[in-house]
Amino acid sequence: MTIVTPRAYELFGALCFVGRRRRAFAHLAELSGAAPGDRVLDVGCGTGCLTRRMATRVGPDGAVTGVDPSPPVLDYARARKRRQGSAPCTYREGIAESLDFPDASFDTVVTSLMLHHLPQELRPAALREMYGVLRPGGRLLVVEFRPPRTRIGRHLVHGGAGHAMAHNPVDLLDGLVTDARFELGGRADVRPWLVYVRARRTR
Repeated sequence: MTIVTPRAYELFGALCFVGRRRRAFAHLAELSGAAPGDRVLDVGCGTGCLTRRMATRVGPDGAVTGVDPSPPVLDYARARKRRQGSAPCTYREGIAESLDFPDASFDTVVTSLMLHHLPQELRPAALREMYGVLRPGGRLLVVEFRPPRTRIGRHLVHGGAGHAMAHNPVDLLDGLVTDARFELGGRADVRPWLVYVRARRTR
């Protein structure tokens, strides 16, 4: 499933995150562990919300690449202004289960709210691809929706993200990540609706 209406997606994001989207994704960029000068890949980058925050995180000596299968959202992401002092962002059309990059070409790989768009049988392949493009010692951050715990939360998220909730792999994230040969580094929630898993390619 791909996003073909980027402006509608941005509106849904603003409403769903009740004004906390920028703060949440800035926090995720910190949690990624990316350092100044890192080469970063954002898989399933969509409109580039996390991509741009990763660019700020790694600074002008770094480089950030976003990959997504949807040309409309990539065009939208490319049109966004670069923040002063941030890394350049490059956007490429591509799919998570077949990343067109050399082995060990990135220091950090992030992916947010993407896995639930993939058929279940393709999710292991996508994570194996992320493992392959990371250098040994490189970091992985996987972010997904977590099931809301309140009635209001369930109404907000299910109202606009029924597909995400119906096919949400949140309970399977740890197993998917370790099956792809990553070493787990922990998981936690990010308010209001997210859960993340951190991991590392050890060799």
